Amino acid sequence: MVAFFVSTVLGFLAGLGIGGGSLLILYLTLMLDMAYPVAKIYNLLFFIPSAIISSVFRKKQGTLPLGKVLPAVIAGCIASAVFSFFSSSFPLNLLKKLFGGLLIITGTREILYKDKSNNTN
Repeated sequence: MVAFFVSTVLGFLAGLGIGGGSLLILYLTLMLDMAYPVAKIYNLLFFIPSAIISSVFRKKQGTLPLGKVLPAVIAGCIASAVFSFFSSSFPLNLLKKLFGGLLIITGTREILYKDKSNNTN
């Protein structure tokens, strides 16, 4: 029952673009004591349907500009495949530290981000 609740909340957050996948890895590794490489696999399996559903709804709303998104999707898929292959040769502690650093940088950027398109000056 807890897993259903957690995945529902994280799916909702992923749909909003808040980073449900990052939170899922933290939940799996810290709360369920799952090994980090296994948590990455579950995160990818969780994220793919969430991303597809979110994309369909965003496209129907007219807020998904495919011309801008498609190059990012292609580059992200290529980078994911390449770095997933290379990450198996890195020590697990280094990967955890790099992921933690990425979360801190991303979180700080989100907190400090200011939307320039709504600036009326």
